Amino acid sequence: MIKFHQYVIGLSLLISAQSFAQKQTTKPYSFENLPVVALPVFKNDTISILKYGAKNDGITLNTKSINTAIADCSKKGGGVVLIPAGLWLTGPIELKSNVNLHLQKNALVQLTKDFDQFELVESNWEGFEQMRNQSPVWATNQTNIAITGYGIIDGAGDAWRMVKKEKLTDNQWKKLVASGGIVAEDKKTWYPSEKTLKGSKMKDPGAIVAGKTPDFYASIKDFLRPNLLVLTNCKRILLEGVTFQNSPAWNLHPLMCEDLTVRNVYAKNPWYAQNGDGIDIESCKNVLIEGSTFDVGDDGICVKSGRDASGRKRNMPTENLIIRNSTVYHAHGGFVIGSEMSGGAKNIFISDCTFVGTDIGLRFKTTRGRGGVVEKIYAKNINMKDIGGEAILFDMYYAAVDPVPLSGENRVAPKVQLLPVTVETPIFRDFHISNVVCDGASKAIFVRGLPEMNISDIFMDHITIKADQGVDIQEAKNIKISDLQIHSKNNNPLFNIQNGNGVELSTIKFDKADLLFKISGSTSGKITLTGTDAAKAADKAVFTDGATAQSLTIK
Repeated sequence: MIKFHQYVIGLSLLISAQSFAQKQTTKPYSFENLPVVALPVFKNDTISILKYGAKNDGITLNTKSINTAIADCSKKGGGVVLIPAGLWLTGPIELKSNVNLHLQKNALVQLTKDFDQFELVESNWEGFEQMRNQSPVWATNQTNIAITGYGIIDGAGDAWRMVKKEKLTDNQWKKLVASGGIVAEDKKTWYPSEKTLKGSKMKDPGAIVAGKTPDFYASIKDFLRPNLLVLTNCKRILLEGVTFQNSPAWNLHPLMCEDLTVRNVYAKNPWYAQNGDGIDIESCKNVLIEGSTFDVGDDGICVKSGRDASGRKRNMPTENLIIRNSTVYHAHGGFVIGSEMSGGAKNIFISDCTFVGTDIGLRFKTTRGRGGVVEKIYAKNINMKDIGGEAILFDMYYAAVDPVPLSGENRVAPKVQLLPVTVETPIFRDFHISNVVCDGASKAIFVRGLPEMNISDIFMDHITIKADQGVDIQEAKNIKISDLQIHSKNNNPLFNIQNGNGVELSTIKFDKADLLFKISGSTSGKITLTGTDAAKAADKAVFTDGATAQSLTIK
């Protein structure tokens, strides 16, 4: 234990020195000049929860023992609260300033399935102020806090979550139904309780509005699932080494926090876990995620900043975020921004990461009504394998559905119409993506902006992708792709460009193509292809819906 804290203190001093040096420069952030994240520092004093009567029998509820140990440690100036090896049943745990909650090897902190242990509190859900059940692990307005060690925190999420039949095998579904709960009338969804089913039939039932009484919220309590770990307005945070699993909703949710380090953490959920995100960094500043693994039911590593008018009013972007040397297995997206990004996002750096089996690799999503500006996004050295949808996706028509259609599902493309630009119009610009290798995807690259607000200034280079389909660019401008090697099954066309302006393609390598370009839309123009053997395509280009041959230049 002493060596661990000496390491943290020493590293913190180094970070502080780097932080001072960083403030002396006016250079913009880059991969050579990254933001600096301050670490917490703790006293060596250690208190075991055994001192407070905790029992690792899996039956005794240890909520009071754990929380009293944390509170006493904080009052005495801080230190370490030790959870020894064993299975510790508990209700919600509240973190306090200057306390490091440390889980020894083989320590399993098991949250209770007794919902009565969770109070209904004013909280936040998907960017809105909402009434929710108290999170299993939480802190508000605390400074210098940590959860470290080698153990597991299990949120008992299976007791809370509804499950879609189409996401289970027949045997899994039969076993789930036999366990209790309620099956919806259409036989497509299982609900753990009547309250969960009742809440699911309402529009925004957790919203905090006049006229809703405590009795109303109590009547749908089970539906108001908590996130496993919620840290609100906290500073200098360390999450290290611990496994966070089986969350009722999102797994890790830092909200309006500053100086957060997430190192060597494992976030784990069943792949069918609805809203089972890995980590959602919302309106946070100075964040480092490294050496961590995510295998979850929704987005893996996700950036948010509030939703619609509420997020714009908060006006707190997620900024100065570094993600490196991390792996995402099952997830809707490996690295994701949005769709609740109304406060904006900027200065985000993701590097040296691997996505295996995610629905989408790099996923940037928003929709009308959000507003907000996402810019200065940098990604490099990304490896992907077996991606179900797009390897790289920008979409301003996010529709809140699974990114990959389920078997038999028929989806219709959104109607394209020009609307006025307002504060509700989102902006995506200034993305830099390089050194990406993807072995298997449905589509290589998809860019879809709005006619009134094109996605702009996307720069990609040194990209190698094996996919069923090639590149699709819609309502976008100033797009530059160089040194793209693409191996796709359906090359008819290899590049689909709809209302794309200022699209520069250089050094494109492909096997062969029936059609190189399909260009449509009256605003398509200044599309150039250089340094490419276009003769390998049977046909060079077709022009439709107002596009003309003058829009394309092949050199």
